[in-house]
Amino acid sequence: MDKAAFLDFVVQIVRRSDPAGFTVLPRRWVVERTFGWMIRWRRLVSDYERRLDVSEAMIHVTIGALLLRRVAHR
Repeated sequence: MDKAAFLDFVVQIVRRSDPAGFTVLPRRWVVERTFGWMIRWRRLVSDYERRLDVSEAMIHVTIGALLLRRVAHR
């Protein structure tokens, strides 16, 4: 939260409603979709890394590759 406050981001946690039925929650699908794209990279499926900085670097590599793919296909 400290970095979010420093960059003037507003972090809002959207809780799931009752489990009966389907309702669209505001902006939650964006995060779930991004996690789904990241899971395609096998190295991110399980927590293989012992060091936190290596794990963070793999996430940055994954997001970078996803962004490059999107830019290249437009």
